[in-house]
Amino acid sequence: MQYRVLGDTMPAVEIMFEAPGEGMFTQSGGMAWMTDGIDMDTNTKGGLMKGLGRMFAGESLFMATYRARRAGAVIAFASTVAGRILPVDAGAGGLICQKGAFLCAQESVNLDITFTKKFSAGLFGGEGFILQDISGQGMAFLEIDGDMVEKVLAPGEVLKVDTGNVVAFERSVGYEIEMVKGLGNIFFGGEGLFLTKLTGPGRIILQTQNMAEFAGRIARFIPVSGK
Repeated sequence: MQYRVLGDTMPAVEIMFEAPGEGMFTQSGGMAWMTDGIDMDTNTKGGLMKGLGRMFAGESLFMATYRARRAGAVIAFASTVAGRILPVDAGAGGLICQKGAFLCAQESVNLDITFTKKFSAGLFGGEGFILQDISGQGMAFLEIDGDMVEKVLAPGEVLKVDTGNVVAFERSVGYEIEMVKGLGNIFFGGEGLFLTKLTGPGRIILQTQNMAEFAGRIARFIPVSGK
């Protein structure tokens, strides 16, 4: 297949299939447009248990697979918020991703759930203790909310991040949750109780937009019934 990323504010990735039988899968409702010559199949992709795992990781129970009947057929998958779309070569080692980051991938890519090594990370992390593991062969595409920031941590190097700003990281990166120190910081700091602690070595991908914080600000302006 061939692909190109279109747009700057609300981007989409457009896929052109080079041979009959090539396919892409995405969460239910992820397709934006497609030409004739593509069949759609909706299923749990891997069975009911894998589908339930994806639900806990922030994706849909059912996945939609789009398969080309002829070469040259085109399909596009659009981002849900303003930001970027990041192409990832799953064969280059894969990534561990936060929930909601996955947009679409080739059928040869595996999308599995994985648990943080420390239960406290899942209990207090804000994004859930179930993460997504991208592996296999082929291309996958991730959604970045806002702008993307990429960092490479040296062995033992630590970066503390608001959990909602983490997109993905390599398997070599340590991941745990650290409580903010000091009662004043906890109650008046405005950053929440916990931060994500990432320890190198390895590559990490961050996003400048924290959708949970953004949604909270919007919610304050929504009229409450009866007031």
